[in-house]
Amino acid sequence: MSGLHEETAAEMREAVRGLLDVLEPEQVRELRAGPGRLDAPEWREWTYLPGARPGLSTEGLDRAQREAVDAVLGAAHSVPGAELARGAIEVERYRRGILGAGGADRYWVRLLGDPDGDGPWGWRMNGHHLAVHVLITAGGIRVTPHFIGAEPARLGDGPQAGRRLLGPEEDLARELVTDLDAGLQAKALFATEPPDDILTRADPFADPGLLPGGLPYADMAPGQQRLVERLVRRYLDRAPAAYAEECWADAVAQGLDTLSFAWAGGLAPGERHYYCVRGPDFLIEYDNTQDGGNHAHSVWRHIRHDWGADLLRAHYTEQHR
Repeated sequence: MSGLHEETAAEMREAVRGLLDVLEPEQVRELRAGPGRLDAPEWREWTYLPGARPGLSTEGLDRAQREAVDAVLGAAHSVPGAELARGAIEVERYRRGILGAGGADRYWVRLLGDPDGDGPWGWRMNGHHLAVHVLITAGGIRVTPHFIGAEPARLGDGPQAGRRLLGPEEDLARELVTDLDAGLQAKALFATEPPDDILTRADPFADPGLLPGGLPYADMAPGQQRLVERLVRRYLDRAPAAYAEECWADAVAQGLDTLSFAWAGGLAPGERHYYCVRGPDFLIEYDNTQDGGNHAHSVWRHIRHDWGADLLRAHYTEQHR
């Protein structure tokens, strides 16, 4: 593990220790709910829909405990990434308010393995429109699948009226697709009616074959290529800087010409739409199709890194030599 990865892992370890310090014994048991091995199939079960999950619910936590959970969440992200994750919680709070539901935030946190041991460990936080998965071994850090949603996509009233949590994710992609000439745009647009959700949904293993081929990066003009790069970096930069840079360096090494971009739906702001970016190792999806185009989903998946599968494989292989 590189020095920057070690620094990030140490920050996460301290944040988790801080959480354990303020929890009651029964809460710690809930936090540790699940199978012992981190490569167990159950760890790959996830959803971004409403509903209860296994683990420690944030609903009944006191202020110090909620602050400790927030510190754990922050340690697993860059500064803008943490703002997005916390923003998903804030928008969900707004949604409950306009529905008259009120109540405390309902997210579930689970601890995997022992942060003070020598083996793999990590944690996950799941709830409506938020899914964060972290795994750490001596070989590095992994943070995907990573899902952020916003319902509504644009807040309608109150002190944050007009806020668009995923606005940059939407605007960069729209700037790209509307900058294409007619011929290139025809390659990028794969449907006039966008899908109702991201195409990979909550699949345990993301299948890039589910996504349309779209417009190759190599066919774009230089300015359009830069927009694709900015869009991809927007997603990768949710992660701690060391891991984000590792993922970007991998993409560059494999050749940015391997990237492709596809769009479906309307081109004007407010119209229902979807887009995706495919690379050899990762995929990005975004949709704003539900509730008349005011309900957004975004996900970053890594074909090799999801759930830390590559690190776990290396760890367990080493154990059995």
